[in-house]
Amino acid sequence: MSTERKFEGKADEVKGKFKEGVGDATGNEQWQAEGRADQVKGGLKQAGEKVKDAAEKVKDAVTGK
Repeated sequence: MSTERKFEGKADEVKGKFKEGVGDATGNEQWQAEGRADQVKGGLKQAGEKVKDAAEKVKDAVTGK
């Protein structure tokens, strides 16, 4: 798994939680929505990397590595 890509996903999630929290505190619906979107984006990046890891493990098992 690309550690950099995994870190980017986690950073997007944290950024999203912060934005959403600020939006909640101030009543700013745009920040709330952007925060939720950033969290989803981060989760998708992490999920994509997990799928790549799983595919690599399957490939290694089939090829005997």
